[in-house]
Amino acid sequence: MRWILAVCLSAVAANAGEYAVLANGFRLHTDRHEQTGETVALVSGDGRIEIPAREIVGFEAEESVAPAPAAAPPEAQPADPKALVKQAAEYAEIPEALVRSVAKAESAFRAGAVSKKGALGVMQLMPATAAGMNADARDPKQNVYAGALYLRELLIKYRGEVAKALAAYNAGPGAVDKYHGVPPYAETRSYVNRVIGDYVRGSAAGSSAGALQ
Repeated sequence: MRWILAVCLSAVAANAGEYAVLANGFRLHTDRHEQTGETVALVSGDGRIEIPAREIVGFEAEESVAPAPAAAPPEAQPADPKALVKQAAEYAEIPEALVRSVAKAESAFRAGAVSKKGALGVMQLMPATAAGMNADARDPKQNVYAGALYLRELLIKYRGEVAKALAAYNAGPGAVDKYHGVPPYAETRSYVNRVIGDYVRGSAAGSSAGALQ
């Protein structure tokens, strides 16, 4: 999990590096890239991720070195869950409507929510998942930011396929990899359909509001 954060989200201290622009719209920060045949390796520090060359549309030079983001949000961030979701989505560079739909399905934005399996907070993170991202799942700010970053990891892992990413968020990447898609679990399929439905409605509402302005 940490290697994806390192490749996708961390700035390089010594070198400006570059951004790999993927066909699905994501931009991944990396020190450099190496192409071997039809595979491109993105290298950042000790991290390395290999992506089919056809899924990369180009590279952009980084003009300046940005400060390295942390898994925990800045202290200045507001404590209101919905406001945190908005800012966490911007921080993770993924659609706000998607993070909002996940938070709504997971906990109805309740910071104190605890599932029967022990998942915590607004984004219902398991303590081990949060710990792997150097976040405290009981802290509302860290919970929301870590949840958004984890969702970003899954979107990258599954090449922008939202259904697979959501299924992995709910049932774990192992289940998605085992079944090569959304696993045949009634709970997971219901969850994926519910989140995507809410996401589509939220995105449409946002577009309509923008058109009226």
